[in-house]
Amino acid sequence: MKFIHLSDLHLGKKLHQVSLLEDQSYILEEILRIVDQEKIDGVLLAGDIYDRIYPPAEAISLFDSFLVRLVERKCLVFVISGNHDSPERIAFLGRLTRKAGVYLSPVYDGRITGITLEDEYGALNVYLLPFIKPAHVRHFYPQEEIIDYSTALEVAIKQMEINKEERNILVGHQFVTGAIRSDSEEISIGGLDNVAAEVFSAFDYVALGHLHRSQWVGREAVRYCGSPLTYSFSESEDSKSVTILEVREKGNLFTRQVPLTPLRRTICLRGMFTELLEKRQEEKINEEDFVRITLLDEEDIPDAFHRLALIYPGLLQLEYDNTRTRKKQELQLVQTYKELSPIELLAGFYEKMNNQPLNERQTAYLEEKLEKIWEGGEK
Repeated sequence: MKFIHLSDLHLGKKLHQVSLLEDQSYILEEILRIVDQEKIDGVLLAGDIYDRIYPPAEAISLFDSFLVRLVERKCLVFVISGNHDSPERIAFLGRLTRKAGVYLSPVYDGRITGITLEDEYGALNVYLLPFIKPAHVRHFYPQEEIIDYSTALEVAIKQMEINKEERNILVGHQFVTGAIRSDSEEISIGGLDNVAAEVFSAFDYVALGHLHRSQWVGREAVRYCGSPLTYSFSESEDSKSVTILEVREKGNLFTRQVPLTPLRRTICLRGMFTELLEKRQEEKINEEDFVRITLLDEEDIPDAFHRLALIYPGLLQLEYDNTRTRKKQELQLVQTYKELSPIELLAGFYEKMNNQPLNERQTAYLEEKLEKIWEGGEK
């Protein structure tokens, strides 16, 4: 069987207040062309379908259209909720859509049953594990010692009763230790959301979402496919793609990447103001491209943004990198520490002193104590 591994569509997202729905619609069309060219049997969609829990109507309509067109191609679809999604909204009508070959992860209830497919090599089981926190798993298994994200995932996977003689795929949405993040992702203080890659050892392939850079983690069976579009200027040098997964007999699978070409590029430019006035033609920058400019001039240029926007109509961000701004950044760093919450300060201090983050139990203990202190109930 042949699958496309997708994740982190973030439908409805904005880049510096500019809607990306047109770009997202364009890239979904490109993905559908790949589905046709590759004769794909199924799509593994690993969470963060939407950019927020309450997505705009246009984003919902776009995803609905994408699903309908996949079903028209007789393509199976496996969807889980990510940390940006509402699990209830993703799960809605899940039992009904199964009849059309669209499998939506239900709200986590402590039980995850594999969806069994059949081909010439026998049974192939797909497990849908939505984004979960330790508290979610602890609620259903209070007798288990769940102290962090890794142990929570261990318990959740243990309940799946996996037949290791058969082929097994997991679709998940977590941060695996050792993976590389980018600026467009939510970051947990102290790395409290880390999961060890070893917890996925029972699976032949782990289709992960959550991180926007495509990468293997731990072993060549645990993979982030990355987001199909650039969602921050920190990703401007990244090559976006979809991952094609071909599963044959047990122990025999192949992956490769098919590149995606966006409607508009995301470009970062650095230089002196006068240099950048002449640079657009040299760089072959289109008027539609999103642009961030970093000026190296020591003095502020009057009306620099609007003057540069005449040359770069897609200019979204302008900043300076010079002696003055570097000093300002140092002061802002000090101010940032002042703005951190008590639990964030404690988590950072603990990790610095112990070379490891607070675990879930320690964090819960500190939060309880801090709450009592603020309420005046404990000295």
